[in-house]
Amino acid sequence: MSQPQAAVGAAVPRVDARLRVTGRAKYAADNNPDGVVHAVIVDSSVGKGRITGIDTRAALAETGVLTVINHLNAPELPPRQGGFPPGEPLRAFQDDRIRFFGQPVAVVVATTLETAQHAASLVKVSYDAQPPSTDMSVADPAGEPETYARGDTDGALDSAAVRLETTYRTARNHHNAMEPAGVVARWEGDRLTVWEKTQNVVGAVRTLAGEFGIPPGNVRIISPFIGGAFGNAARTWVHSVIAAMAAREVKRPVKLALTRRQLYFGVGYRPAYEYALRLGSNRRGRLTASAHDVRSETSSYETYSEDVLAAGRMLYSTPNVRQVYRHVPLDVNTPTFMRGPGYSSGAFTVESAMDELAHELGLDPIELRLRNEPADDESIRLPFSTRRLRDCYRVGAREFGWERRRPKPRSTRDGDWLIGMGMAAGVYDTARSQSQASVRLDADGTALLQSATSDMGPGTATSMTQLAADALGLPMRRVSFRLGDSRMPPAAGHFGSQTMASVGSSVQDGCDKVRGQAITLAIADEGSPLHGVDPADVVVRGGRLHVKDNPVRGETYQRLLARNDRTHLEALGTYAGASESEKFSFYAYAATFAEVAVDARLGLVRVRRMVGVYDAARIINPRLADSQAIGAMVGGIGQALLEHTVTDHRDGRIVNANFADYLVPTHADIPELKAIYIEGEDFEADPIGVKGLGEVVLVGVAPAIANAVFNATGRRVRELPITPEALL
Repeated sequence: MSQPQAAVGAAVPRVDARLRVTGRAKYAADNNPDGVVHAVIVDSSVGKGRITGIDTRAALAETGVLTVINHLNAPELPPRQGGFPPGEPLRAFQDDRIRFFGQPVAVVVATTLETAQHAASLVKVSYDAQPPSTDMSVADPAGEPETYARGDTDGALDSAAVRLETTYRTARNHHNAMEPAGVVARWEGDRLTVWEKTQNVVGAVRTLAGEFGIPPGNVRIISPFIGGAFGNAARTWVHSVIAAMAAREVKRPVKLALTRRQLYFGVGYRPAYEYALRLGSNRRGRLTASAHDVRSETSSYETYSEDVLAAGRMLYSTPNVRQVYRHVPLDVNTPTFMRGPGYSSGAFTVESAMDELAHELGLDPIELRLRNEPADDESIRLPFSTRRLRDCYRVGAREFGWERRRPKPRSTRDGDWLIGMGMAAGVYDTARSQSQASVRLDADGTALLQSATSDMGPGTATSMTQLAADALGLPMRRVSFRLGDSRMPPAAGHFGSQTMASVGSSVQDGCDKVRGQAITLAIADEGSPLHGVDPADVVVRGGRLHVKDNPVRGETYQRLLARNDRTHLEALGTYAGASESEKFSFYAYAATFAEVAVDARLGLVRVRRMVGVYDAARIINPRLADSQAIGAMVGGIGQALLEHTVTDHRDGRIVNANFADYLVPTHADIPELKAIYIEGEDFEADPIGVKGLGEVVLVGVAPAIANAVFNATGRRVRELPITPEALL
């Protein structure tokens, strides 16, 4: 039952745009249930050790303070096994151990925020402090490393005509989304309702149910709007447990929001990496071997991993590959997903090294990549579902004007500025997970869809509305999509670029079922103009069912349902997620092109323009896609040139935990940016033919800029961010 496509592919505005820009969209901390009080966390001022005393008398003496909870008086929580990441999750006030600087050691609850803030400053905590280990460069790895191997890497490197051996380093990055982490918790008996900033509604239910030892059915999570997250709201952090604990203790709803400073040690970050890479090739540039040795920071109590090795396994044809991924536990809070997790960090190394190899061989960087295009995924020995990376190179080179690039560094100037061009490839896994969506078509010809998914920025409600409108044959204005409530059908977490494929496929399934019900009702109804018609010949357009080749013969949903005394039709759309036995390798691809100008005397780097070309299969909404792609280019500028966390290793303090000292790109840093999408579909990946877009658009941005800096200056910088000091 193919349907006309009117909404999908159109650059329509966000359906919730007016709510957001007029302030009517309610984010987590905007909720104020009756009787709500305020909580403020007291943070540890040492990086490791034990609490020897807590003096709360001055805080409790303040008018309006209801309680101060700490490990001495906190209720005992039931035992809980760790999930992801593996290890021992940080529990709320269950012992006197300090694991990292900024760890919550107490929470003050008061009738006003100002009172809670003041009282928190009065809490005096004494410690038996120990020197923390926070410097990855001098710390030792722990546990068994992750490994991968194919072929004889050592032998191939020894015999390679050309060898490259380099080490790259990336800094820790923090998310710094517009909306800080916020939560409002309310108990009604043994039932907990939480308004929370979360990308994982279903996961938040599981976590909080486990923390308090109550059935998951007793927990309700509400999160219809998210003001950006970039991955830091993909798991439920300890502050949410603290808010719920405080609410149960004072028997009133409790609101808790982290400050900007607290976000730097409260909700994770992109971990720092040290990535040593050896490449071998023949004189024509065909790769023969690669050896990858990776070190990544994690916390002492959990082991966070991400897929930093994927690009080195499958992006280029390489018969001999060996990879080792070691975790370095430190006295820090646990890292977490940050846009393009793993892939972005790995791409900086792989794509910078490919540029170095191209320069060594005297080859154009695109030509080197083309000579090493694989026929299939050599890491899992499966064919690619689709791979249009060659098209990305071709279109990007044409649109960017790559032919004007001079391969010799420092050969292009504009006054005091050295001009350079660089490019890099990007790749990201096409994830898909089990999801559901309910679909209800009412007798007035309107439809309501619901799913417990989230939207941190890509426009989930809009793209799902477009998909549903076409599947039901309705105008978009007649379709509503609601999300962000755990009472709705469960859905995949809103991370890993899987929402469109996963939730969208369940939306398509549910709408197909409802449309099918309507068609079945019509062809069986003797009073319908469609009575007796082959159901395969019926389509729906503008809310009207009609014969595909005879639009005159048909009727509206309203007339059909009214005549049959039906108030509505409904169905539950389901999607099973990725198959356990995949027959293809599923990835999205990118090629990013950048032009930079570097001040020859000062070392200042300015990005002049960028073009990104993406193989992300079917694009549901080009306007939303542009928002993702351009936003990722901006984020990549930050990753390449500005963003890094500075830690005082004496006590584990993050010294630039604020917007003044942790630099992010502003309007003045943003050049001309252009995004292009290679036309195509991938119905092997999922029923709606999409691939994820939100992550892959970042992967490759930083190395494209770094490669452009080399072309401009002749200085190869192997550490992010690229600062003026590195170029002087």
